[in-house]
Amino acid sequence: MRRREFISSGFCAAVISWPQVVRGQQSALPLIGLLSPDYPTGPYVNGLRAGLRELGYREGENIQIEYRWAEGKFERLPDLATQLVRLNVRLIVAYVTQASLEAQRATSTIPIVIVGVADPVGVGLIASFSHPGGNVTGTSSRAADIAGKQLQLLKDTMPDVARVAALWNPANTAFQALQVKQTQAAARTAGVELQLVEARTPNEFTAAFDAIDRAGTRALLVLAEPLWDNNQNTRTLAELVMARRLTAVAGHRAFADAGGLMAYGPDYSDLYKRAAVYVDKILKGAKPADLAVEQPNTFKFVVNLKTAKALGLTIPPMLLARADEVIE
Repeated sequence: MRRREFISSGFCAAVISWPQVVRGQQSALPLIGLLSPDYPTGPYVNGLRAGLRELGYREGENIQIEYRWAEGKFERLPDLATQLVRLNVRLIVAYVTQASLEAQRATSTIPIVIVGVADPVGVGLIASFSHPGGNVTGTSSRAADIAGKQLQLLKDTMPDVARVAALWNPANTAFQALQVKQTQAAARTAGVELQLVEARTPNEFTAAFDAIDRAGTRALLVLAEPLWDNNQNTRTLAELVMARRLTAVAGHRAFADAGGLMAYGPDYSDLYKRAAVYVDKILKGAKPADLAVEQPNTFKFVVNLKTAKALGLTIPPMLLARADEVIE
């Protein structure tokens, strides 16, 4: 063989084999899956990435993440969970209740790190917070307990309020059913009538607010819902609240930033960040059954004073004193 031919054929062989070498190197990296009903633009996945970076993980360098987004279609979650199982990921990070349940149904052996699940014991994901058992561990939001506190904030702001609307998403079956139950109980305790209004997608927001107008309701509780937490949907909700001049509270501070009156709830970004600690421990050999599920210890109460002035409301000084942040 001539030297030029030898060099040429050797180069071609190298080019052909190089992608296989790269793929082999990539497959050696720990592969984790992320399952979420949200959109790729959702804000909380950045918390997970930040937590992983703090622990020394760099995506594409020493860890790989396979993302599976349902983009608001909860019915897609079972298939997406199955896809991650078939990829033989080392573990699955599942955001909120419905995704966590589908991940658990898809596998009883691959570790699952849950994020922001309101009642993981009640829905059967874990045996207890201190001893989860099985293949599931992670962080809980205990968000269902917060509806009563949010309702009380509305009453403190509007002492004479007799009816409060609650916006919820019936498509998010497990989590929303739990929240609605807690909100109904809180309304009975507070002595206010509760008007439940549905929105499965942002396209149904306007119809929901029209129903609130027809009933003459002036106060709104926006139940926690992952599909409404991206920036665009949060802005849309805040704009509708202001246009209809509603006194409203939601669970995420972005709502108050966008013009809603109040926000009170756990720091969901922190819950996602804490999930990275579980990822790290499991990759290093820990078993989910031995890792206690954490409950949030950081809650944020934000008041938008500009919105209060626009609505002609006077926020009680005692309430302002309790706020972690006041937007002026």
